[in-house]
Amino acid sequence: MVRLQKYLAEAGVASRRASEQIIQAGRVTVNGQAVRELGAKVDPHKDRVAVDGGLLRPQRKQYVAVHKPAGFLCARSEASSRPLVCELLPREWRHLNCVGRLDWDTEGLLFLTNDGQFSLRLTHPRYGIPKTYRVTLEGRVEPAALDQLARGVREQGDLLKAERARLVSASNKQSIVELVLLEGKNREVRRLCAALGLSVRRLQRTQIGPIKLGELPPGKWRTLTEPEVKTLLPQL
Repeated sequence: MVRLQKYLAEAGVASRRASEQIIQAGRVTVNGQAVRELGAKVDPHKDRVAVDGGLLRPQRKQYVAVHKPAGFLCARSEASSRPLVCELLPREWRHLNCVGRLDWDTEGLLFLTNDGQFSLRLTHPRYGIPKTYRVTLEGRVEPAALDQLARGVREQGDLLKAERARLVSASNKQSIVELVLLEGKNREVRRLCAALGLSVRRLQRTQIGPIKLGELPPGKWRTLTEPEVKTLLPQL
């Protein structure tokens, strides 16, 4: 049994919050009877759920990994003058939602899905799913800066910190640092580096949990395998 608003969201009717409004408006019937209670539950395998008279069937859950290029937005607005990540997918998959966000000028691994539970697990801080970033910085990064990245700094009321910071390479012109973050606050890597006086030339997310970007070319996508999804949602 699942809550009615969750069933509507998984069927692609609307977000869970918007589905609650649809229920309260009396637009939903279960087995022919109007249901307005938000606590109502349905059996997806037995109950017949309809919205405005149209029978619903839950969507098949989809999980897609994309190598987001710089310059693409993690948005659904078609009014944007910039290209959108969803435009990299086949037209029939453009309803999928980004799991978290990467800034328009940040590259790398991004998931899209229609599974709200999957999105919640990967984005909510309480689950602590690690995200790995490869950061190209101007100039030579000293060991003290690496230590400070891991200790963290306070900025605009937030504690910004990397779970791990590792120097990949360094020269007088630029350094490459690998950072692992657990929380993923808004623009956290860039804000953390800026607070320490480090100038970011390029930022790429290379891994989410155990799933690596690997050889996936920029602008290309692939579906996640069932074992990969289960490593991120062990309860499935």
